[in-house]
Amino acid sequence: MAAWDLSVKVEDLGPDAPPVTISVASDLHVGGVILKLVEKTQMQRNWSDHALWWDQKQRWLLRTAWTLEKYGIHADARLLFMPQHKPLKLGLPSGKTVMLKACFSNPVFQTVMGICRMLNIRHPEELSLLRPVEEKKKKKDKDLTEEIYDLTEVPLSSVSRPCLYNGMPAHFADSEQMEGVYKMLSVTQPPPAPEVIAKQYRPASVVDKSHIHGRWLDSSRCLMQQGIQENDRLWLRFKYYSFYDIEPKYDVVRLTQLYEQARWAILLEDIDCTEEEMMLFGALQYHINKVALSEPQMMSSNAALDDLESALQSLEVKMEGDSSSASDLLENMTAPELNDYLKIFRPKRLTLKGYKQYWFKFQDTSISYFKSKEESIGEPIQQINLKGCEVAPDVNVAAQKFLIRLLIPAPEGMNEVYLRCENEQQYAQWMAGCRLASKGKSLADSSFQSEIQSIRSFLAMQKTNSGSSNNSAASDESINTHSLVSPRYHKKYKPKQLTPRILDAYQNVAQLSLTDALMRFLQIWQALPDFGLSYVVVRFKGSRKDEVLGIAPNRLIRIDLGVGDVVKTWRYNNMKQWNVNWDIKQMAIEFEGNVNIAFGCVTADCKIVHEFIGGYIFMSTRSREKSDTLNEELFHKLTGGHEAL
Repeated sequence: MAAWDLSVKVEDLGPDAPPVTISVASDLHVGGVILKLVEKTQMQRNWSDHALWWDQKQRWLLRTAWTLEKYGIHADARLLFMPQHKPLKLGLPSGKTVMLKACFSNPVFQTVMGICRMLNIRHPEELSLLRPVEEKKKKKDKDLTEEIYDLTEVPLSSVSRPCLYNGMPAHFADSEQMEGVYKMLSVTQPPPAPEVIAKQYRPASVVDKSHIHGRWLDSSRCLMQQGIQENDRLWLRFKYYSFYDIEPKYDVVRLTQLYEQARWAILLEDIDCTEEEMMLFGALQYHINKVALSEPQMMSSNAALDDLESALQSLEVKMEGDSSSASDLLENMTAPELNDYLKIFRPKRLTLKGYKQYWFKFQDTSISYFKSKEESIGEPIQQINLKGCEVAPDVNVAAQKFLIRLLIPAPEGMNEVYLRCENEQQYAQWMAGCRLASKGKSLADSSFQSEIQSIRSFLAMQKTNSGSSNNSAASDESINTHSLVSPRYHKKYKPKQLTPRILDAYQNVAQLSLTDALMRFLQIWQALPDFGLSYVVVRFKGSRKDEVLGIAPNRLIRIDLGVGDVVKTWRYNNMKQWNVNWDIKQMAIEFEGNVNIAFGCVTADCKIVHEFIGGYIFMSTRSREKSDTLNEELFHKLTGGHEAL
C-alpha cells in the first residue's frame, strides 16, 4: 500500500508546538501509529494512559488493533495524542471542591465509577455529573479564592483496585494532607453562614428546578464528546433517589455526602417541608454538628471481624427463619385485623365536602369501609387494595393532625385518598398497616410491631417539651439559627424567636449517636411528599401549553403549571414499554389498560428523561445476591438510547 503523511498534535509537547508528521499506510493499525509517534517525539515517559482523539468525528480511537482504513482515517484527519485521564474540578454535595484525574475517554457512567472508587463511595450508579449552576458573584468577592483539595497525585492503579487501610482507601493514608482530604469527605461540614446560603442559587419555581435537571451529562458518552475540557468544573451529585443498602460501617463518605445533599436541598428550599419539619431539620443539623465535633470520625474497622460478624448475622436470620414456620402457621390461622372509626376524604372529586366518618376494617392488604360498626357484617361501601400503592404521612403533632395520604394505582393514573386518624396511637397502627400492605405484607407480618414503634419515635421527635426548655442546651447562646433553616424563615423570624423552637425539637434528638442522627435526617427527608422528584418541562402531544413532568423513583407525575397541581400519576410497574423518536425528540410511553402518552421535552434533552426512567428501572433490579457486581451492560441497555444500539 502507498505511504502517506499523517499529522498528529502531541499534547505533551505544549500548546504551541507544531504537529508531529509521520509516514503511514492505510493498513497500519492504531497501535503502530502510537509507536511511531512516541519514537518520533523522543520523550522518556509513561505513555500507557495516552490515546488518539479524532477531532472532526469527536471520537477516541481506543481499538489499537483497528487499521486506519477500518476507522476511515485519511491525511486530512485532525488527530490529537493525549492522556485519557485529565484533571477535573469536582464540586461535591457538601460544597467543597476536589481536583482529581477523571477518565475523559470512557462513557460518563464509567468515569463516575472511577471517581467514586477514588472517593470511597459505594453504589456509584446512584450518582452522576452535571454542569454547575453559576453563583451570584459580587465585586468584593473577587479576592475570595476557594480551597481546592488536590487528589491529582493519586496513582490510577490504586484507584482501579482500592485496598482499605483503617476503613479508608490506602491512597488516603499516604500523607497527613491526604488524610485531611479524607476527613473533609467523611465528616459533616459545620452549618453554613446565612450569607453563604443567601448567595447560592435558589430555584423559585418548579420551572427553575426543571432547568437544573437539564444540566445532567449524558451517561453513555464520554466527557470529551460533551465539550468538557481539562480543569473544567462539574458537580458530582446523587441523581437517582433510590439509595440501596446504606451500611454506615462501610458508607462513611456516601452517608456524609448524601446528608450534605439533603441538607442543602432543604436550606435552599429545593424541596418543600412544613415549619414543624424545618425546626426538626434545624435541630438535627445542630445536633449532628455538635456530635461531629466531639466524636472521633475515622472509623477504623477490622475487615476480617466485620466479615465474621455479617456471616453470623445471616446465619442467625436463616436459623430464625427455619424455626418459626410452625408458629407462623398458627398465627396466620387467626390473621390480625384493625377495626376503627376513621375519616376519609377524596381530594380528586370537585367537591367542597370535607371528611366523612366511616367504620374501617383493615384485613390482609386491603381496607374496607362501612357506614357504621353495626353494618360491617354486610357488603362494604368500598374496598381499597393497598398493594403497590403509595403511602405518605401528613402530620402536625402540635395541631393534632394525623393524616395518611394514599395514592392508589388505577388504569388511568392514581387515585388520591386521605385518611384522618384521631390520635397518635391510632395513626401509628394504621400507618404501619398501610406501609406493610403497600409492600404486599399483611398485619401478621413480624415487622408490624417494629414499624409501629419507629412511627411512634418519629412522632415523639416532633413533640415540643415547653416545660423543660431551661435545659443545658438553652444556655448555649452560640447557636446561629439562621444557619439551620431556609431563607424563608430568616425573613419570618428573628434568630431569638427561632432559638427556643429549635432547642425544643433538639431535646427529642439529643440522645442520638452521630450515625443515628444522620440516618434519621435522611429518613425524614425521604418521607417528605416531594422527595425524589426531578422536574422537566414538557409539551404533551395534542396539548397547546407547557406542563411539568415529575420523575420519581417509582412513578411519573404530570403537573399543571397554571395551578401547580398534580393532574395525573403513572407508575413504572404499570409501564409496558417506552420509545424515543430521536428525530422529532418525542417520547412515547405505553401503560397497561391501553393508556398511551407522548410528549416532547422543552427544558432538557429527551435523552435525560429517557435516562432517568431507564435508570430508575435499573435501580429496581438490584438485589442482595448481585449487590457486589454492577450489571453495566443492563444499565446501558436501559439508558443508552440509540447509542446502546
